[in-house]
Amino acid sequence: MEMEKVVEELVHAAVTHDSTDIHLVPHPHAYAVQFRSLGQLIPHAEFSVREGERLISHIKFMASMDIGEKRRPQSGSFLLELSGFMMSLRISTLPTALSKESLVLRLLPQKGFLDMLKLSLFPGSAHKLLALLSHSHGLMILTGPTGSGKTTTLYSLIQHSASIHGRHVITLEDPVEKQNDQWLQVQVNEKAGLTYAAGLKAILRHDPDVIMVGEIRDEETARIAVRAALTGHLVLTTLHTRDAKGAVFRLLELGMKWHEIQQSLVAVTAQRLVNIVCPFCAGECTGICRDKRNRTQATVYEILSGSNLQAVLNEARGESSTCYYPLLKDLLRKGVALGYLSQKEYDRWIFEEEENEEASR
Repeated sequence: MEMEKVVEELVHAAVTHDSTDIHLVPHPHAYAVQFRSLGQLIPHAEFSVREGERLISHIKFMASMDIGEKRRPQSGSFLLELSGFMMSLRISTLPTALSKESLVLRLLPQKGFLDMLKLSLFPGSAHKLLALLSHSHGLMILTGPTGSGKTTTLYSLIQHSASIHGRHVITLEDPVEKQNDQWLQVQVNEKAGLTYAAGLKAILRHDPDVIMVGEIRDEETARIAVRAALTGHLVLTTLHTRDAKGAVFRLLELGMKWHEIQQSLVAVTAQRLVNIVCPFCAGECTGICRDKRNRTQATVYEILSGSNLQAVLNEARGESSTCYYPLLKDLLRKGVALGYLSQKEYDRWIFEEEENEEASR
């Protein structure tokens, strides 16, 4: 079978299973194909070593990557038309100890963006996030692990800013995950010298109202993002911290002054993507309800803003301060009590949080 056809069939099967990623994992005598669906890796198929290597080479060719280079990690992307709609595929390769490459395809459908009310498990969280967009300037930071839906949330928020508030939105991404003509999109190209920091400097001269920065990776990007927020722009971005509170301390670690953070930071959210209890399968979803359900997952948001944010800022300066806002574990417990989440889902996230807390000590 032609490799192009194999790729189409794999992507089609992954979409059918509501998967977000396709893994090609090398073993001594074969390549295993796994789908990530609802946060779990599911075995799908197996190829011979020769077929697996041919498939990886073909995918790298489609993504304009160096086919001959197998000793270092690479990344790329390409668009694929599937059943009448466009699918963006983000590719990552990694050399392994078996002298074979592992490859992961991230599936990014190019169809419309979900409304915040459909993303959030709790409507109150969605309304609060949308209300924060009324700020004319400031810095909003989203935190959460890989795969928690930060980019989806960002797209939903900037779509609201562009369509409801009529603002000029410019995004800076690596790569551009979903194309949209409602705003300007700039893709990071480090080989051409277009880094996050350089791109953000250029965007500031292009008269934006709202700037979306895919990720704050270093001190220079953080400094420019804070400066943009202080000079009349609403900046939305992501940062890797365990919880909302941690973002304040991370900005300090990146060299930001306390008063700069205090004057620019509007809100911080920490989010998790959770599996919803299936009303048709009476608990764990078996797949028979696929055509009946509106969604299988939702996002839980821990939101730090207002007086609670100020209390955390005071704590970061060494002052004694107390505050209370619903933490992720509180919201997950509420989801179980209301019947949205299973006890198994709650235990899974709490176990992960405890492991992360133990590792950080």
